[in-house]
Formats: sequence, structure tokens, C-alpha cells
Amino acid sequence: MISAEITGQPNTTTAGKRKWMYPLIRKGKFYQYRSWLSYAYLIILFTGPFIRINGHPLLLINVIERRFVLFGQVFWPQDFFIFVIIMLLGMVCVILFTIAFGRVFCGWICPQTIFMEMVFRKIEVLIEGSPKQRRLLDNSPWTAAKVKKKASKHFLFIVLSFLIANTFLAYIIGSDSLIKIITEPVSLHLSGFISIWVFTTVFYLVYSQMRELVCTVACPYGRLQDVLIDKQTLVVAYNYLRGEPRGKRVKAENASSKGDCVDCGLCVDVCPTGIDIRKGTQLECINCTACIDACNQVMEKINRPLNLIGFYSEETIAENKKPVFTKRMMAYSAIMVVLLGVLIYFIAARTAVDVNILRSAGTLYQEQPGGYISNIYNAEITNKSNKAQQITLQPEQKDVVIKYIQPVGTIDAEGTNKAVFFIMMPGKSIRTTKTTIKINVMQQGKVLQTIESTFTGPIYDN
Repeated sequence: MISAEITGQPNTTTAGKRKWMYPLIRKGKFYQYRSWLSYAYLIILFTGPFIRINGHPLLLINVIERRFVLFGQVFWPQDFFIFVIIMLLGMVCVILFTIAFGRVFCGWICPQTIFMEMVFRKIEVLIEGSPKQRRLLDNSPWTAAKVKKKASKHFLFIVLSFLIANTFLAYIIGSDSLIKIITEPVSLHLSGFISIWVFTTVFYLVYSQMRELVCTVACPYGRLQDVLIDKQTLVVAYNYLRGEPRGKRVKAENASSKGDCVDCGLCVDVCPTGIDIRKGTQLECINCTACIDACNQVMEKINRPLNLIGFYSEETIAENKKPVFTKRMMAYSAIMVVLLGVLIYFIAARTAVDVNILRSAGTLYQEQPGGYISNIYNAEITNKSNKAQQITLQPEQKDVVIKYIQPVGTIDAEGTNKAVFFIMMPGKSIRTTKTTIKINVMQQGKVLQTIESTFTGPIYDN
């Protein structure tokens, strides 16, 4: 039966020591699909920092300068609420896909799995050979041949980790800054140089030592599976009704006395986390489908139907029901659609210029010649576009005048200017001690947005 429960730690021995994984690679249909997806993923990942849209990188998460770029759109701290919506949308997507398909994200999209199984594992197999050969090599005494193989493997691991670290840093500081770190003297970019090697060390340890422990121990997502999946969730599962009782097949034996599982153990041999899928769905299962490919190859040889191990729910196996779109899935889908709609609205409503106008704190109004009353204001104007902007501020009320102390001037691309100015209002127009005024942000005669602020002054007897 399918159950999201821990069935022991597959990566530990009975003595409590770590059991090193030597998964067998069987190239079936799902492995080919995963390979194509991984190649596309890796191309996008390594080229992403260098792809430009409207002069901006495809993706940039510059926490240091509080500048973020997504698909060529620049986001600043003022747009933080948009990132909150994106994060909420991502969380709902993860929950929805987990409810529908279990831990499929881990096996197909997670960078940890893609790099481990599609890059580092292939290098290991190329240098050290099959699982049996790798196991014998690890258990053998140190010889010149062993040193050569281990040194070659770990050298390539370090080179790959270095490339990943550089790419990772490019997503944080930008490709231009990374190129400067690489091409200019180390003394000019000491912190960047140290960061690259810190990231390199972390990635090397993850893919050479931690490996599947990242998925089975460190990653919290596997723990979520226990509370998110139910009897309607499609997961990689063993059809126990069809497979049991399992056992070796003998030609003279009546085939109907046994299930389709021949107890070959290939599903365990190919599992990167070392679990036996026949014991039910476990937290360590990342839905990589390696066991499906291995089992289908055996089923082909014994002329039995494919997918003894496949994408099933508990209801599919036990009650022979077709997968359904449950109420939980509908609810999360509705939430996702609402969040997506809100996100699209706010992105569409974003302006290229962000203006913040505040009356100077702690200042009083002043009387000016001609019967005017003035307040002093500070403005901060941020240009979010990749082109210089000429911005002016204009009061909406016709009898109100703006007198600059420090004008706005031309705002450079992705730059910020500050302005200081008086707003002067005729005393006879003041009816209350606090009056709401409206200021239009103008660009080439076009109103970009209207800002409201308060104006203080005395009440005259008219």
C-alpha cells in the first residue's frame, strides 16, 4: 500500500554508519526525457546571466544593492510587495504540484538532482566505471591507478563546482561585475574572489560528499510530502496487487501462482537514494522515475505489461479508480489563479519612474511676498528604466506654485535623484490648517502619476 512514511534510513548501515550509494544507470524512456529537460535547464542556467533583455540580464538577485531583475524588468525595494506575491505564488504552485504529483519537482527540476545525476554522476561513471567497479575501487587499497582515477574525478568536480560558483555569483552581482573580478587584479576584488572560492567549496562538498543526503536529510521539502499527499496523489509507486507475491520465475512453474514482480532488485539498484519502492512511498523518494525505467525493461523481457512501477495513486491501485481533479487541487488552483491575476495587474501598473514626496519633518510654514504661504518638501525620484529620464513636478491646482531649491534634473538610467522645493499657496485659498494638495509627475507633457501630500498654513479671515 502507498503511504508517506519513513521506512528506515536507506543511506545508513545497521551499525549506524553512512551507506554510500552506487546507483545503477538504466537508460529508459523517462531517463531520456529527464536528460533532454536537464540539457535545456543547464543551457538556460549557464547562459542566463549573459542574456540581455532591454539591456538588462534575464535574472538578477542583487541583494547587496537591493536591485532585482526578472525577465529584463528591474525591480527595486519599492516593488518588494511584487516579490512577496511571486513568493506566495511559488509556494502555492509547489503545494499544488505536490498534492497532484508528489515530489516530482525534486526528481525533474531541482538543481541538486540535475547536477548530481546528470552531470557529476556521469563523470563518476565515465572515470570509475559501473557501480560494482566503483564499490570495489572504494574498498581497495590505495594504488597508483586508484590515485589517478580519484584525482581525475575530484579535479573535474572542482572545475565544475568553480563554474557553478561563478554562475551563481553572476546571478547575484551581475555578469559585468563577475567579468571584472575575473579579468582585473585580485587585489581590486578581494571580497569577490573569496566569495567565488567559498561557493566553489560548498558546491564541491555538496556533490562529492553530501550527495543524496541533501535530499533525504537536509531538504525540508521531503518532510512536507508527509502532510501534503493523500490517496488521490499520483506518485511513483509499485502496483502491489499486480506484483505480489513476488519471486523468481521458473519455466515449468505455473505463472499464475506468482505476481509479476520477479524480485530482481533492479528498482533498488537504480534508486539514487537507495530505497525499495516496493515498501511504499517514502520521504526519500524523489520521483526520479529511475525505478520505472528499470522495471519496464524487465517486464519487456518476460513479456508482461509495462508499468508494474509507475505513476499511481492509492485509489488507482486499491480501488482501480482513474485519477481525479480533487477539491483540494481545485482550491489551490483557484488561489494560484487569483495570485497570478494580482501579480499581472501590479506588474502592468508599474511605472518607469517611482516618486516619493514628503513634507520636511519639523518645519513650519512660512509667509512669502504676494500673500503666499510656503511649505518645504523633499522628493526622491527613482528611474527604473535603462534610459535617462527628464522629470518635472507640477501642482495640479492652478493657484499653487513650486519654487525649487534643488531641482530634479536629468535622472540617469537606473539612477535616483533628490529634489528640494517650496510649494507656495495663496493664503486666501487656505481653509483648514491642513490642506491636501496634488502634484503631477510630468514627462514631456504627459502625467505619469499624481502624488498627494499635505500642506499646512494659517486660516485667514477672508
